[in-house]
Amino acid sequence: MIRRLAFSLTAMAGVVTIVFVLLHATGDPAALLVTQDATQQDMEAIRQEYGLDKPLLVQYARFIGHVARGDLGYSYYYGLPVTELIVEHIGATFELAVASLAVAIVLGVALGMVAAVRRGSGVDTAAMTVALLGTSMPSFWLGLLLIIIFGVKLGWLPVSGFGGLEHLIMPAAVLGGFYAAQVTRLTRTSLLEVLAQDYIRTGRAKGLTGTVVLCKHALRNAALPVLTVLGLSFGQMLGGAIIVESIFAWPGMGRLAVQAVLGRDFPVVQGATIIGAAVFLTVNLAVDLTYGWVDPRLRSFAQRT
Repeated sequence: MIRRLAFSLTAMAGVVTIVFVLLHATGDPAALLVTQDATQQDMEAIRQEYGLDKPLLVQYARFIGHVARGDLGYSYYYGLPVTELIVEHIGATFELAVASLAVAIVLGVALGMVAAVRRGSGVDTAAMTVALLGTSMPSFWLGLLLIIIFGVKLGWLPVSGFGGLEHLIMPAAVLGGFYAAQVTRLTRTSLLEVLAQDYIRTGRAKGLTGTVVLCKHALRNAALPVLTVLGLSFGQMLGGAIIVESIFAWPGMGRLAVQAVLGRDFPVVQGATIIGAAVFLTVNLAVDLTYGWVDPRLRSFAQRT
């Protein structure tokens, strides 16, 4: 745990440093805060107000101190604290990420298990075809297709916005379907490897039913690579599903970041980047610590080393 936590903190420090460097590499931040007819005196006043007239190392130290306190600055466009804006939008992103993860787990693991058990059959071919289509179809194309069919033609679901369950179905299906395709292929591959092991044959020889062998013994031992992909996927979803949130006008982190980029609202951009990285690293740390619960052999190895 200590090693993983140290690695995560180091990576987070690197992200914060890169964000700071890129922000200053794009040009003078003070130029974004003044009108086109501003004078040189106006520019100097802005630099003094925001501390941009200080040496770069001093600005970096202040930036690190503010981030450590949770102060990500003020939005140029909204005039509000960036932390407040992110808090307002991260709830919608979390809701979409959880729903999409549920779709990925249920659909991906189920298809992968069926394909592994019925290897070489028509069911296996159909499951892998669905997985290939899910990986190949761009999110924006699938999202627009669902909007046209279920929102415009049939009128069953709202085409955009944030609200009840009906607003969540299409965004979660698009985002979760993409990751479900990856989970399907990985679950199938991992299960096929486990099902060929000697202890699986021993369990069957002892009279255990196929369901017990598959769910209790094979699936748990095949879960590590699937768990890794699900953790990475969930971190990416929480970081902001930019395309899906933009298509469905979902008021999450991804849409906020897109609007900030278009409006050159750099404090919001850097705040969303830092928070997204922090969430991603936290989820991956949690996944790493879950490995020991899923596979006791990893706990024994960690204790020996």
